[in-house]
Amino acid sequence: MFNYLLRRLITVIPILLGISIISFAIMQAAPGNPAVMTMDPTISAEARARQLEALGLNDPIPVQYVKWLSGVVRGDFGLSYTQRRPVMEMILERLPNTLLLMLVATILAMLVSIPIGIYQARKRGSALDYGATVFSFAGLAMPNFWLAMMLIMLLSVQMGWFPVGGVSTLGADFSILDRLHHLILPALVLATSDMAALTRYTRSSMIDVLNQDYIRTARAKGLVERTVVYRHGLRNGLIPIVTIFALMLPTMIGGSVIVETIFSWPGIGRMFISAVFERDYPVIMAITMIAAVLTVIGNLIADICYALLDPRIEY
Repeated sequence: MFNYLLRRLITVIPILLGISIISFAIMQAAPGNPAVMTMDPTISAEARARQLEALGLNDPIPVQYVKWLSGVVRGDFGLSYTQRRPVMEMILERLPNTLLLMLVATILAMLVSIPIGIYQARKRGSALDYGATVFSFAGLAMPNFWLAMMLIMLLSVQMGWFPVGGVSTLGADFSILDRLHHLILPALVLATSDMAALTRYTRSSMIDVLNQDYIRTARAKGLVERTVVYRHGLRNGLIPIVTIFALMLPTMIGGSVIVETIFSWPGIGRMFISAVFERDYPVIMAITMIAAVLTVIGNLIADICYALLDPRIEY
C-alpha cells in the first residue's frame, strides 16, 4: 500500500503542473489587463508603467509563470491585485466558513441518501421507491440557484423562518444556534444535487449486491434480513459510493460558488466570484489549484477506502 501511494503521489506532480500551465495560459489569454482595472484612470502613463512593472506584468508570460510557480512551491500565491494582500491570507480567512458549509452539506447528503437508497433496493417497485426516484431525478435536474431563490422566497421572505443570507446576525454575539440558523438553507441547497445522485447510486449498487450468490446463501442460512443487508451486503455496496463521495470534495467548492453568492456566505466560493469579476488572477489561480489538489486527494482517499472495504483489492 505504501509503495502504491508513493507512486500515486509521484504521478500527481505532472498532473498538477499541467493544470497550472493550462490555467495560467487561460488567464493570460483573457482579454484586457487585470491590473489596469484596479488603477486610477487619471494617472499618467509613466505611473501606470511603474505599477505594471511592480506587479511583474511587463515580464514575458513564461517568466511570469516561473515566478508564480516558484512562489506556489513555497506556499505563496502572491498578492491580490485588488486588495494588495497575500492571497493565502485571504483564503485562510474564508476557509473555515466554506469548510463548515461543505461539512454540513456532506453529512446531510450522506445521512439522507444512503438509507433511502438502501430502502429502495430492498423495496424496489413499491410506491415509496417510485416516489424517491421522482424526487431524486428532480434533485438532479433542479439548478442550485433556482432552488436557492425558491427557498429564500418561501422560507425566508414569506414564512420568515430563516434569514435571507449572511453567516450570523449583525450586531449579535456569537451563538452556535444563530450560526446553525443561517447555515440550514445554504447547506440544504448545496446538498440537494449530491443527495439525489448518492440516492440513485446507492440504490443501483445495492440492487446489484443483493442479487449476488453469497447474499442468497446468507438468506438460506436463516439470517435475518437486516443482518443480510447491513452486514453482508452494505460493505460491498458502498464501494461504488466511495468514488462518488470522493469526487464530491472538489464539486462542493464548485457548487459553493453559486450558493455562497446567493446567500452572501463569506466563503471561498463567494471570493472566487468577486475575483472573476475583478480579474484578480492570483486569487483565481490559487482557488483553481486548491480545487485540483482536492480532486487528487479525493481520488487517493477513494483508492484507500477500496482496499479497506474489499479485502480482494490489493495494490
